[in-house]
Amino acid sequence: MENHPQIEIMDTTLRDGEQTSGVSFMPHEKLMIARLLLEEVKVDRIEVASARVSDGEMKAVHGICEWAARHGMLDRVEVLGFVDGGTSLRWIRQAGGKVINLLTKGSLKHCRGQLGKTPEEHIADIRAVVRMADEMGIAVNIYLEDWSNGMKDSPDYVFQLMDGLTGTSIRRYMLPDTLGILNPLQVIEYFRKMKKRYPDLHFDFHAHNDYDLAVSNVLAAVLSGAKGLHTTINGLGERAGNAPLASVQAILKDHFSAVTNIHEEKLNDVSRVVESYSGISIPPNQPIVGENVFTQVAGVHADGDNKNNLYCNDLLPERFGRKREYALGKTSGKANIRKNLEDLGLELDEESMRKVTERIIELGDKKELVTQEDLPYIVSDVLKHGVKGDRVKLKSYIVNLAYGLKPMATIKMEIDGREYEESSSGDGQYDAFVRALRKIYKVTLGRTFPMLTNYAVSIPPGGRTDAFVQTVITWSYNGKVFRTRGFDADQTEAAIKATVKMLNLIEGDQGMS
Repeated sequence: MENHPQIEIMDTTLRDGEQTSGVSFMPHEKLMIARLLLEEVKVDRIEVASARVSDGEMKAVHGICEWAARHGMLDRVEVLGFVDGGTSLRWIRQAGGKVINLLTKGSLKHCRGQLGKTPEEHIADIRAVVRMADEMGIAVNIYLEDWSNGMKDSPDYVFQLMDGLTGTSIRRYMLPDTLGILNPLQVIEYFRKMKKRYPDLHFDFHAHNDYDLAVSNVLAAVLSGAKGLHTTINGLGERAGNAPLASVQAILKDHFSAVTNIHEEKLNDVSRVVESYSGISIPPNQPIVGENVFTQVAGVHADGDNKNNLYCNDLLPERFGRKREYALGKTSGKANIRKNLEDLGLELDEESMRKVTERIIELGDKKELVTQEDLPYIVSDVLKHGVKGDRVKLKSYIVNLAYGLKPMATIKMEIDGREYEESSSGDGQYDAFVRALRKIYKVTLGRTFPMLTNYAVSIPPGGRTDAFVQTVITWSYNGKVFRTRGFDADQTEAAIKATVKMLNLIEGDQGMS
């Protein structure tokens, strides 16, 4: 293996990823993801659809091809097609595409069982499609579907197929583990056989994750001479999914010094967009892009990070456009809490630190999520000596809901010692509350009111119907984005608590530093 192999990344989120159960992207969503992948993340190629699927798919591919052509990227957009006498080719040409990824049978079982053809007949059919593609000016890569089983059960067939396609214009031979059956040792064995026999050909590897080995198998393929890899964002794909791009990129770079064109700092952004469009949540512990992966909980880790980054590896969050956080809970030590306080610009003496630590451990035992935004309030609550209290207080409120009428809210707020009262209707109880509050700030006080940019409600894990509700609200204010959380048995009440917290953060500006 060369010291720094150059690896081509082909992302198939929009084709194989869309075969995830329950996932269907709208044409404009496909275009948005395609643009992010090619322009921001800088993958080398994208596979955007299967030919002949639907009118919606035609519209999506046409839109992507039109955009790619304007930006000189059309040769990087690929469509899966079939050995169907040219029907797929005509579909791709109509959509404006220039590259077909031709699906051929990579195992004797598939060739005989699914097509009912002899190897010779299948080879003749493939060659006929490749000739048509040449005439149309469409470039051809081929998939050897079920190649993994082909190498296991009928290697002579695989070699017969490969030999039968020599002398054609095929650019890449793409070797899929279609049913996700391989382990890394088998990948190395089979890939080396292919490379030994066909040293000058370009081979891609396409992994599936049925045994949780997709990433390991991808790396085994690179070790064995693969020039290209197929990935998806967040590991989307049929059954257990495909190899996730973020993990593949990190390992290629850190473990093999492999060179790709990927811009790592954009991986988190595209992951969030795909998460939103697909409706498939990223597990919090998913490497690189999961919510929790750059969050230290154990106090000893924060202490080690204070002493020369003892608990850091090469996966620095800044690499991927993120930052390290220190979670607060019952295993938080003083170092962890101090790290969060430093971020807020707060300094405490040892005795105060001890009291705050005890309070956080107590909250952690109750399963309450303690966040950095909560710290100033915990500090105020625990110490109560000369620390300024809340400058904004909710004195009383009433929200009502009546069938056929818009919800109404009447609120009484105390801001810097003065009371204000206001009423408003809204689309929901919380909306009515915020509208009344906005009136106080904008109309009565003539001040700007933060913009609510995201609102998420969750019940803590294992929660029952009477459990606490956690409401997390993301706000935008004076060019800064921050989040506040509220806990309560009632969703509206939790959101109101989060809102009052936000107002105090702005007044004190403690949490905005």
